[in-house]
Amino acid sequence: MSTAIDDDLWSAVGDPTRRLMLDLLLAHGGATATTLSERVPVTRQAVAKHLGVLDRVGLVHMRPAGRERRYEVDEAQLARAIAQLSAAGATWDARLQRIKRIAERIQSNKPG
Repeated sequence: MSTAIDDDLWSAVGDPTRRLMLDLLLAHGGATATTLSERVPVTRQAVAKHLGVLDRVGLVHMRPAGRERRYEVDEAQLARAIAQLSAAGATWDARLQRIKRIAERIQSNKPG
């Protein structure tokens, strides 16, 4: 697993519009750019660009549906993203606990 891929993945999910689109895709089992554009505060063209970003990092995949393209969430890639987020959260929790212990030690050693 390369850092560049992870950076691209987190850049993709860092955008609030793309997160909303992922939520909608998960809730509805997939959608077209047209149907998504009816539910998000951006144009269909912007939706298509956001879907392109999500597709490049593997979070969604496209399949033809008549004249349109239907997008669905790639559950394996989403699970990978969730696992990475959980690991990052656990790492930061441990760091913050160490900082708290240091601050408490400094506070208890102050005269006064």
